[in-house]
Amino acid sequence: MCLAIPAKVVELLPDDMGRVNIEGVEKVVSLALVDGVAEGDYVLLHVGYALSRIDPEEAARTLALLKEMGELAELEAGEAGA
Repeated sequence: MCLAIPAKVVELLPDDMGRVNIEGVEKVVSLALVDGVAEGDYVLLHVGYALSRIDPEEAARTLALLKEMGELAELEAGEAGA
């Protein structure tokens, strides 16, 4: 099953890259597939690539559901082990 996770863009980097924040975990990802991304935007993230922009309310609802399902725990555990 494929899962795209909402992430907030916190910094734009060179070469269509950006730093995103997912519930306190920051990652550097590719923004090349989404035009016009700005700091503060939310994007749907899948395997290191932003696929599309998403509004903040939808991002919050999706993150709450993922947290409830325990999906974000895997992300946080992976970051702790890195």
